[in-house]
Amino acid sequence: MAYLSIFSCAIFLFIGLFCKQPQVRASATWQRAHATFYVGSDGSSAMNGACGYGNLYTDGYGINTAALSTALFNDGESCGGRCYQIVCDAASDAQWCLKAKSITITATNYCPPNYRPASDNGGWCNPPRPHFDLSRPVFQAIAESRAGIVPFLYRKVTCKRRGGFRFTLNGGSYFELVLISSVGGAGEISKAWTMWSKSNKWEAMTRNCGANWQSLSYLNS
Repeated sequence: MAYLSIFSCAIFLFIGLFCKQPQVRASATWQRAHATFYVGSDGSSAMNGACGYGNLYTDGYGINTAALSTALFNDGESCGGRCYQIVCDAASDAQWCLKAKSITITATNYCPPNYRPASDNGGWCNPPRPHFDLSRPVFQAIAESRAGIVPFLYRKVTCKRRGGFRFTLNGGSYFELVLISSVGGAGEISKAWTMWSKSNKWEAMTRNCGANWQSLSYLNS
């Protein structure tokens, strides 16, 4: 059984995790960024992505999600365990912002840089810009979609999950791939281990991509 509290992380069967606890309560400081949105009115285009999640509904995230720019993605460590409260910055863009509308989203994808256009003219996810590419339904909850891009304020908040950690195992004899999802609290997974029952020894896993961790050892039986 997986168990997660504010101050501890879990051992689930033979998988061990180390979760960062950078700050449990919401940050008091709002920071500035910009937001765009995926195409598609139903949010289906937000599925899959660099974090390794497939169907965001079955993985427990829904469409209240965002792809983060390089400045926020942190090489995949932000996947699934970093949540933000966002609100359109009406003081900067009163024409397109919906007043008093805020929403909480989870990082589930990566918005790669595009260095051909300037960072203030199309290259929205270029470093060092903090940028969120939202699902269209989420964008429309805080701003008019006709705007295309809007300034907004964000702050980090704790992630609320139900049911504890989820582990999806893939791979084969010499390649075990484990997708870790439904991480709550302020947990951002930075290390993972696996144990073969015959060895009674923890072995460090490496991050494959986003929330996927891998072991290249033979772990059958």
